[in-house]
Amino acid sequence: MSDPTVTGPDGRPAEVAVPRTVTGRRGAGRRLGERLRSPGRPPLWFEILLIAASYWTYSLIRNAVPEQRQQALSNADALWWLEHRLGIAVEASVNHAADSVGWLIIGMNYYYATLHFVITIGVLVWLYRWHPDRYAPVRLVLFATTGVALAGYYLFPLAPPRLMRGGHFIDTVAVHQTWGSMASGDLKHMSNQYAAMPSMHIGWSLWCGLTVFALASVPWARVLGLAYPALTLVVIVSTANHFWLDAVGGVACLGFGVALARVWYGRLPHVRGSGTDAGAAPGPAPRLGDYPA
Repeated sequence: MSDPTVTGPDGRPAEVAVPRTVTGRRGAGRRLGERLRSPGRPPLWFEILLIAASYWTYSLIRNAVPEQRQQALSNADALWWLEHRLGIAVEASVNHAADSVGWLIIGMNYYYATLHFVITIGVLVWLYRWHPDRYAPVRLVLFATTGVALAGYYLFPLAPPRLMRGGHFIDTVAVHQTWGSMASGDLKHMSNQYAAMPSMHIGWSLWCGLTVFALASVPWARVLGLAYPALTLVVIVSTANHFWLDAVGGVACLGFGVALARVWYGRLPHVRGSGTDAGAAPGPAPRLGDYPA
């Protein structure tokens, strides 16, 4: 190997400034930061463990929030009064109209109990398989949206319309005995019934819909992506599980998630090129003359 020493104008050896990217001597903190901000797809085993652990932690914290029944009922009365003042308190009418069609409301009950999880997981799998460069940023939006919702459950316990006092709502799950719902039978004791604000049915469904709309290449899939959160909004109101303003809370949580991902990756999560792209083609090798002596 030849001697890398460079001779200066006076005939003496001169040092050459070599960047740390060439020598490989970069700070561990910077390397860790680049890995965390890389939108590249993580290993499948790690992702499965992460999602399972995250949902378990979310459920544990959500259900550990004290079921402040009296406060939750008082907050529901206040929210119902506010909606009347705003002229949007039509949830009871929607609830009764949907309940009058037996097959429709039973279908909505099962929709509420199942699709919330099935479609969200499906979109995560689709992202992981077909859009690996967008997976990490968009997944961060979902995690942040869900995480900030926990603050709402703790700070503002809220009874759903079906549990209100004198609200004249029909508890469609109880009336039609929907199997498998976390709001019926013995399962209702496993879930906090007074965590209606914000609505994560809206937060998650809007996350799914916007993700599919932004990344799908098939027009009909993009249309379905937008239709899904709109239909979910109808379902959560028809089944008396949420007020309109609960949905607004879900949208606000999603906005927080998008903002956090925007700050972390330096670009909107659905846009390619956010942060340090894993697998990006390396640039040309630096030349000695590119750096000052």
